[in-house]
Amino acid sequence: MKKIVITFSLVYCSLNTIAAQNPVIQTHFTPDPAPVVYKNKLYAYTGDDQPGFDFYTMTKWRVYSTEDMVNWTDHGSPISLESFSWARDRAWAAQCIERNGKFYWYICAQTVDNNMAIGVAVADSPTGPFKDALGKPLITTGTWDNIDPTVFIDDDGQAYLYWGNSKLFYVKLNKNMTTYDDKITEVPQSVESFGGLRRHGKSEEVLQKQEKFDDVYVEGPWLYKHKNQYYMMYAGMTNRTECLSYSTSSTPTGPWKYQGKIMTDQPTNSFTNHGGIVDYKGKSYLFYHTALLPNGGSYGRSTSIEEFKYNADGSIPKITMTKEGVNPVGTLNPYQRNEAETMAWSEKCSTSENKKAGVFVSDIRVGGYIKVRSVDFGKGASEFSASVGAGIDGGILEVRLDKLDGNKVAEIEVPRTGGWEEFKILTSKISEQVSGIHDVFFVFKGKNITAGRKLFNFDHWSFKKN
Repeated sequence: MKKIVITFSLVYCSLNTIAAQNPVIQTHFTPDPAPVVYKNKLYAYTGDDQPGFDFYTMTKWRVYSTEDMVNWTDHGSPISLESFSWARDRAWAAQCIERNGKFYWYICAQTVDNNMAIGVAVADSPTGPFKDALGKPLITTGTWDNIDPTVFIDDDGQAYLYWGNSKLFYVKLNKNMTTYDDKITEVPQSVESFGGLRRHGKSEEVLQKQEKFDDVYVEGPWLYKHKNQYYMMYAGMTNRTECLSYSTSSTPTGPWKYQGKIMTDQPTNSFTNHGGIVDYKGKSYLFYHTALLPNGGSYGRSTSIEEFKYNADGSIPKITMTKEGVNPVGTLNPYQRNEAETMAWSEKCSTSENKKAGVFVSDIRVGGYIKVRSVDFGKGASEFSASVGAGIDGGILEVRLDKLDGNKVAEIEVPRTGGWEEFKILTSKISEQVSGIHDVFFVFKGKNITAGRKLFNFDHWSFKKN
């Protein structure tokens, strides 16, 4: 019988990295975040930048969820270009919304006839499975303007779909959320409505001057309502880099009044920005993307979040991007099954999925770790269990408390389990008293292995009460 040792330990890295919370996902690039709240959970629907390319080479979309704003669960990729028979390339920004127990995910993609179009997928769960609701695009006009859909359902039940690049359009959706009766309406743009007007045919010199001193609607609209006011946030243009700006209206169809910039041309390492605003557990949050992860850039962008408070008049203050991100609004229960892909921060690992196990942590390497924040052990834990899979032995899973070099309370020396995706639950007694609220670090080490070799896969974990 192979010896099983379970340990929690630390990986030594900079204090700045340990304290970081932004970007909130580190295992994949996650641009264009679209948040939505459903049944006490907040879901973020994102794109999927592929590193190593010099364009927005995206083929699928991803879903994440949280109950505490700091630990995010990866639900994989429920839809991709393959989900739409009419799509061939460019799985760009999207947004999902719930209505009457069904979830409608509005996406944009390049069609087989080389234009951009908007489609809609539907599911009975916020994490899918999703399927193309129409078998054809919902919006197709034979142009490249049909990108970045945003959807909103007003208090009277009327749903609105906005979208557009350089131009802004909308339709009123029918109650089935997959058709509309009226014509497509283009929203008039002016300095008063969106801070600037980009006119085709202007000289480069004039455009540069306009973009330097004025705010101009570019793309990425986000429509929502706060109290009795309607807000249209969008990616504007300043100093030839996208910022986040907004306009307001007393109706969901305008007229819109420009209010200013929310997040300006800070060093995001990305030409684009694309945001969403949502209220959750009594707090307001701005979702946006940066390219500050290793190997990031304009084509490798990741979701970040900041908390903010509206001014007394309902205006949105200037919001500064931070490494620290937001504070927890809840705790994590260690005495239930917790998915290993629920993380506050991670290094030297990724996530994968299959039909049997679902999503799991993969590509684990020596020196990597997973941080889980605000774990409430109550009066104490006596035992730790982890579901792991390995085709070769030599990997070690350690767990420490509060910091990477904190108290080690368990360690598992992972044996061969019959294959990398053949998961077995291994159990260990806790080496010392663990009670109260702690951050937990799952640390990855190796024993007599070649540097850089894959260690094991990690599916889920739990503790047992005293």
